[in-house]
Amino acid sequence: MRGALGGPRVLLRRLREVMAEPVSAQDRLDKVVVLIAANMVAEVCSVYVLRVDGTLELYATEGLKRDAVHQTVLKQDEGLVGLVASEASPINLSDAQSHPAFSFRPETGEEIYHSFLGVPILRAGNTLGVLVVQNRARRTYTEEEEEALQTTAMVLAEMIASGELSALARPGAEPAARHSLNIAGSTLSDGIALGHVVLHEPRVVITNVIADDVQKELKRLDTAIATFRADLDRMLEHGDVADGGEHRDVLEAYRSFGYDQGWLHKMREAVMTGLTAEAGVERVQSDTRARMLRASDPYLRDRLHDLDDLANRLMRVLMGKDHAPSREQLPENAILVARSMGPAALLDYDRKRLRGLVLEEGGPTSHVSIVARALGIPAIGEIANATGLVEPGDAIIVDGSSATVHMRPPPDIESAYVERVKLRARRQAQYHALRERPCITKDGHKIALMINAGLMIDLPHIDETGAAGIGLFRTELQFMVADTLPRIGEQLALYRAVLDVADKRPVTFRTLDIGGDKVLPYMRNVEEENPALGWRAIRLGLDRPGLLRSQVRAMLRAAAGRSLRLMFPMIAMVEEFDKAKALVEIELTHLRRHGHALPERVEIGTMVEVPALLFQLEELLARVDFLSVGSNDLMQFLYAADRGNSRVSDRFDPLSAPVLRALKDIADKGRKHGKPVALCGELASQPIGALALAILGYRSLSLSPSMVGPVKALLLDLDCRKGEQAILPLLEKPVGSVSIRAQLEKFAEAEGLQL
Repeated sequence: MRGALGGPRVLLRRLREVMAEPVSAQDRLDKVVVLIAANMVAEVCSVYVLRVDGTLELYATEGLKRDAVHQTVLKQDEGLVGLVASEASPINLSDAQSHPAFSFRPETGEEIYHSFLGVPILRAGNTLGVLVVQNRARRTYTEEEEEALQTTAMVLAEMIASGELSALARPGAEPAARHSLNIAGSTLSDGIALGHVVLHEPRVVITNVIADDVQKELKRLDTAIATFRADLDRMLEHGDVADGGEHRDVLEAYRSFGYDQGWLHKMREAVMTGLTAEAGVERVQSDTRARMLRASDPYLRDRLHDLDDLANRLMRVLMGKDHAPSREQLPENAILVARSMGPAALLDYDRKRLRGLVLEEGGPTSHVSIVARALGIPAIGEIANATGLVEPGDAIIVDGSSATVHMRPPPDIESAYVERVKLRARRQAQYHALRERPCITKDGHKIALMINAGLMIDLPHIDETGAAGIGLFRTELQFMVADTLPRIGEQLALYRAVLDVADKRPVTFRTLDIGGDKVLPYMRNVEEENPALGWRAIRLGLDRPGLLRSQVRAMLRAAAGRSLRLMFPMIAMVEEFDKAKALVEIELTHLRRHGHALPERVEIGTMVEVPALLFQLEELLARVDFLSVGSNDLMQFLYAADRGNSRVSDRFDPLSAPVLRALKDIADKGRKHGKPVALCGELASQPIGALALAILGYRSLSLSPSMVGPVKALLLDLDCRKGEQAILPLLEKPVGSVSIRAQLEKFAEAEGLQL
């Protein structure tokens, strides 16, 4: 091939012929290495395949000893081959044996070869193996030869990914591609789901890798680039972003990638080796993805999302496919896999067919998690490179109880999960039998179990669970899933429907909790260094009183002739509560003046989320009708640990002494003032959390609908007095001297309480 311009193209055409032959996998692979060696005038060509155990096995060779095939196995950090695999980057050496990573394997007979060129076999950024050529003469392979070998490796990647080589493997040593994977993440929504992968942003499936006419493919690439860039320009000229601002800056940076000459040059080079235009785009992106996945710089990893999206857009232009995937024709038992997703996007899918959700990003308190729980869909987040590890149609299991995703599970695992699903169904039937039973502890304490809600799809859960009402209705979800600001009539209709379904059961509406991480697509976002601590919730409402007043007016009108409970989020000072309450009085006066029917009773309370309120409880309780502790935000603010940051979100235990002391103080002061204190948040949705709260004196909990049954079953068997005797003295001990969580678990076990 040296100096022969048509070399790689001829090789690719011959490889296509070999791939089409009706021969065994081993015969096909043996023919491939012979072809590559001949084309590159190499004395050795070898293919190493990454196995499920993380080692690299020699699968085929031309030039090394044949007996070494399927016998030589290298660790992923062993030798030059291991270095290529671990770094996902080519290695080109004129004297391989002088390299510190060189590993001598006598069974291969490679000690006589000096020059070495190894390239990773990549697909979607994942390393599937290593392709190597060697020669006796000390020489450095040319850039053209290296490029040709990388292009050839792409063809081998498709062969490995197809699963064709699995028949050659010993049990336990199968190729890692297409093999079973068990990956731990974080639970976003509890439950178990078995189904098949559907990619939220489907990768373009390339059916033709090898070009018939390279010049024609180059022209196709150039035409597609021009169309693609014009689309990016139009996106920036759109009225919503034309006026500038932070969002325009982000899009400008995104467009700059699309105009990068280096990116275009790499794609053209890939096509010049004999690939089709779309295969050239995929090869460049796979190489880029492999490098950036290994980058420690978070900025670079974030940019990977942009580059993935750009490459996908360009391939869709090349293949004449629409940018937006169809969400209407889901297969049965669909498990959605995505990088990230907004709450509105999840609602676009057919609920009857959607069984589960897997995300690369997103924590338990993210907004899509809230919607997933409302839909009753098991969901797992923080699964690194999830979209690159699966193919559409792959079998997959989502286990919310253990925060584990099983990709392409073996039959025994699948059978075990089928049994677990049956067991869960039996337990749910037992919980359902408790639906009409009042939630009263063994020693006679009545505990109201409410549900958290925010959308119309949540409303049937009130009757299904036998809940005492809605302890937290998140009004912002209606705003977040809408394309435009909901009119007062739309808000009125939703609040009235909620009260109608609840009937005589109480509903606590929380006023808009937007801003920070809850960005509305139709409102201009304000860039802040610390959005969780910034202009959000009641702060935004008091600064934009028209927005807050229109919402309050809709609530008051919806509750005509009934009781209304409304509360304000993110109150940090009693003065803020006074101002917000004054706006309610203004709206009541307005409705009276215009002859509207008023609620029979209006109760006004606040969320306890900001630690500053812990030192204003006496003054606050003199003003409010009730309090509701927002454990999610209170926890993150108490520990200064961003709940959306996986590095710190689990660093501190919500059942530690400092948190429980604060929660007890709130409950005690509420009783002293005769004001009800409830708790809404993830803590109430965990049986062990509900146990702790009942012991601390909380008599109203608002939780996820799916957890009402398990929590009720535990509370019915609880003797609060015994719990107080066992746990409360521990709060008086020095912090760190005892684990409250461990003692709660020990108490539950002794009492036969199921956590």
